[in-house]
Amino acid sequence: MNQFKVKTLENGIRVIHQPVSNSKIVHCGFALDIGSRDEKPHQVGIAHFWEHMAFKGTKKRKAFHILNRLDSVGGELNAYTTKEKIFFHASVLEQYLDKAMDLLVDITFQSIFPERQIEKERQVILEEMAMYKDSPEDDIQDQFDEVIFSDHPLGNNILGTEESLKSFTRNHFLDFLEENLDTERTVFSIVGDISDKKLERYVKKYLEPITHHKRKRERVLFEIYQPKTLNFNKEISQSQCAIGTTAYPIHHPKRLAFFMLVNILGGPGMNSRLNMALREKYGFVYAIDAGYHPFTDTALFSIFFGTDPGQLPKSIMLVKKELKKLQDKSLGSLQLHVAKQQLMGQLAMAEENNMSYMLMLGRSLLDKDKIESLDDLFAQIKQISAKDLQDTANEIFNDDRLSILTYKAKRR
Repeated sequence: MNQFKVKTLENGIRVIHQPVSNSKIVHCGFALDIGSRDEKPHQVGIAHFWEHMAFKGTKKRKAFHILNRLDSVGGELNAYTTKEKIFFHASVLEQYLDKAMDLLVDITFQSIFPERQIEKERQVILEEMAMYKDSPEDDIQDQFDEVIFSDHPLGNNILGTEESLKSFTRNHFLDFLEENLDTERTVFSIVGDISDKKLERYVKKYLEPITHHKRKRERVLFEIYQPKTLNFNKEISQSQCAIGTTAYPIHHPKRLAFFMLVNILGGPGMNSRLNMALREKYGFVYAIDAGYHPFTDTALFSIFFGTDPGQLPKSIMLVKKELKKLQDKSLGSLQLHVAKQQLMGQLAMAEENNMSYMLMLGRSLLDKDKIESLDDLFAQIKQISAKDLQDTANEIFNDDRLSILTYKAKRR
């Protein structure tokens, strides 16, 4: 790929287009540099609630017409919220791209937040919260954010709290958009087999008329991390465990080396060190994953697994043992080569998913003001040394930096 074209409109919106051939589907959407961390204390959960309400009425469409607009032509309309981003996106046959762009502009910038729909959607989100609460493996991930980031907005549950959800009125949504919606921090990305001429016509028709919005960023930086160990007894059949700490932010020069290190430790490959140590050798877990989620000013490194209550202490010990190995012993030349090849292969396969690639384009342009091609990434990966990996392990994996959260089940 990597033939993308970027254009900045007079209203500040950046449009990035990645042409692809031999695909009848076009994927497109808005990436907004707004997330749950931008909420004030009385707004916790409103970014995600807005994502829901965008589908519930605009100045020219009611909820049914929004939901039916693309469904009726076999397309898909979706959205999601993260700590730092909100995405509204669609996938349609190429001949219906104009419908998709018209609708995306409408729900992103013209929502009216009908009070009746707010009441209905409030209950939907409360049910969503209850669903995650009933899933210990999901709930512990939400709670671990709070353990790591404590009273900082990054520690808040994206869904909010029951109390905050019940307090929101139409004016709360209008205030949040007025405070945060910034067209200069908005990207419209599109991946598909569409001509420049046709896209230019649609951009002129749908995107250029959007009113320019410029807002001052007042994001609270995360500065102080205090490791914690917390244990809770739960009425569940399998104990759950989260282990982790803070790590390098998005722009840190060691970010890619740490990403490779986490991939070696607990990435999607069945040959990850944690999978080999806990599942293949002892059968203690069904799944164990390590993740690295960088933000603008910090990051979350985390390991999650579930196990039999009687195996929990030994499982934690084995995880720490694998972390210590990466600190104490550098990778051999063959191990380093395999790790690089594996990561490059995973990145290349991810780029083959056009929808995921479209979302990545928007996110990367907001975070870095540029798109790193696969060739660029491969060149950087090839430069990573065994010492680079060991140095990052010694900076991040120290035992006195680790936080641990466990949900202890009754013994089987």
